[in-house]
Amino acid sequence: MSGRQNNKLPNNLPQLQNLIKRDPPSYLEEFLQQFRHYQSNIQIFKLQPDKPNKELADLVMFLAQVGHCYLQHMSTFPQELSGLLLAYHTVLEPDLRMTFCKALILLRNKNLISPSGLLELFFELLRCHDKLLRKTLYTHIVSDIKNINARHKNNKVNTMLQNFMYTMLRDSNPIAAKISLDVMAELYKRNIWNDAKTVNVITTACFSKVTKILVAGLKFFLGKDVDEKNESDSDSEAKGPSARDLMIRYSTGKKTTKNKKKLEKAMKVLKKHKKKGKAEVFNFSAIHLIHDPQDFSEKLLKQLESSNEHFEVKIMMMELISRLVGIHELFLFNFYPFMQRFLQPHQREVTKILLCAAQASHHLVPPEIIEPMIMTIANNFVTDRNSGEAMTVGVNAIKEIIARCPLAINEDLLQDLAQYKTHKDKNVMMAARGLIQLFRNLDPQMLHKKDRGKPTEASAEAKIKDYGEVEAKGYIPGAEVLELEDKKEGDQDEDGWESASISDDNDEDGEWVDVHHSSDEDTEITEKLKTIPVEERRAMAAAVSGSRLLSQDDFKKIRMVQMAKEVSAAPGKGQKRKIVDSDDEDDRGEILTLRNIEKLHKKPKADKETRLATAMAGRTDRKDFVRKRTKLNPHASTSNKEKRKTKNFMMMRYSQNVRTKGKRSFREKQIALRDALLKKKKNK
Repeated sequence: MSGRQNNKLPNNLPQLQNLIKRDPPSYLEEFLQQFRHYQSNIQIFKLQPDKPNKELADLVMFLAQVGHCYLQHMSTFPQELSGLLLAYHTVLEPDLRMTFCKALILLRNKNLISPSGLLELFFELLRCHDKLLRKTLYTHIVSDIKNINARHKNNKVNTMLQNFMYTMLRDSNPIAAKISLDVMAELYKRNIWNDAKTVNVITTACFSKVTKILVAGLKFFLGKDVDEKNESDSDSEAKGPSARDLMIRYSTGKKTTKNKKKLEKAMKVLKKHKKKGKAEVFNFSAIHLIHDPQDFSEKLLKQLESSNEHFEVKIMMMELISRLVGIHELFLFNFYPFMQRFLQPHQREVTKILLCAAQASHHLVPPEIIEPMIMTIANNFVTDRNSGEAMTVGVNAIKEIIARCPLAINEDLLQDLAQYKTHKDKNVMMAARGLIQLFRNLDPQMLHKKDRGKPTEASAEAKIKDYGEVEAKGYIPGAEVLELEDKKEGDQDEDGWESASISDDNDEDGEWVDVHHSSDEDTEITEKLKTIPVEERRAMAAAVSGSRLLSQDDFKKIRMVQMAKEVSAAPGKGQKRKIVDSDDEDDRGEILTLRNIEKLHKKPKADKETRLATAMAGRTDRKDFVRKRTKLNPHASTSNKEKRKTKNFMMMRYSQNVRTKGKRSFREKQIALRDALLKKKKNK
């Protein structure tokens, strides 16, 4: 009976809450009693809103838990609670304010309050100086908008909230503006608000006078949305030839060294083409959604030139401008002289500045604009007075700039840089070889004859286009191979019946039938293509491109022929020139990484402090491996024998023990051994 006596429902809100959820009609009177109690507490609260009120907090949470059971009586409760927060949020006691917010979140999760009004209220509460409250509100806002757009896009709510957030970004309170920006960035990353309106609202943050908001806006555009490591190459492998196709082509048949080398080179070419044909991963897709990138970049540059921010912030602004210029191929000629001032080996974060210089280069920029920047890099970095790392970084930067704007370098400078291919520093040597290999593909005629390498069909056709020149082809290059294959199959069909009858007749005798490998047929077609003039091949390709629909297998054959051009020697070029293995091919997408600039093939030698720190980190405690000599009496003095071990040799050089130790006779050694054994036995 004692348990029933302790069951006092008016004072035990958790128990009453549990009973109401099980049977709401039976406990209506108890609920109304608590509701009236809540209303009376509200009147007391309005008299002193800054005082803590534990009883009111418990009642508010109780009503929020059971609000769905009595919708008629609780119809005004959410609006009343929102009004109290809106009116007194600046003076409310923190715990009570947090309780009110949690109650509203609970009502929203039960769909008892509309999302628009509640989210507007929560954005107003972001002005409060309560870090825990702001974190709670941020989490709820993101999750609530995600749930609103879970099944389909709710454009009405999204438009209203985006307009409200646009006003919040210009709010005088920097904390509220910063959290609003974080909310929009998080929703974009989660693919909830990934439209152009969200992106263009965030662009306004890049011109904020508050450093935290400015940095957050810059990080949004410089960040990544998709992890490249999770991307597979299955699409590119399905469209083009695979490694197995190359193995069949070059490995079947005679096992010669020539075919082996051709296979190795073909595998490198295949790797390069897979990177080129790989679908572009827009890690920075927000940059593509900016309405007016030219105006945006000009304003950013103007802000950068007059900015008093920290150097790290200036570097971020420089990176964003360079990406805008490179991706959208903008004209921002004042940006290149601005970067030139920082192109010194001793400049802090100089590799990032070089990366910006390469990223901001593209084929539409006039060569005379970029040429002074290349000369500055060559004069300041690629000199023997600098370290090998500085020279390597300079050559790599020039290489990346030229890859995007080949007309910006003259023949003399290119040949001077190519001379570093025999430099004593391996990093400089490999960087120069990478530059040579780049121009073997772009325009081998600009190199010395000895640096052009073994000419191939692809290199024979390579030539840098003039500024503004566009090569529009009305045919698919390499499509002529399809016509040759059709003729080959037609010839085989004419002789096919006779061959089949012969094999059938001799089937009982078990005679062998000659079978031609596909690799032999491919080699035969490739050799036949070499004998056809270039103009005739183009005419054949145009005829095939306009007369039939090409399948995926047809495109696969065309790509095989185009790849073979980079492996097979050019017609009429019989030079036995060595094919120099070049640097690994770079995946030049829309953006660069620091690895393209800081590419070192040999690890730099560590300084003394680094080596010492590594040695100390790997050193174990050696006390465990030392023989411990314990004394019976720890306070006893040392013996003369032990003292002799620590004495200087000059003090002991005339001692009898030192002088005669190496001159003892065999008999003296026997006596010494006997005495030692007797002493040891006696001590036991």
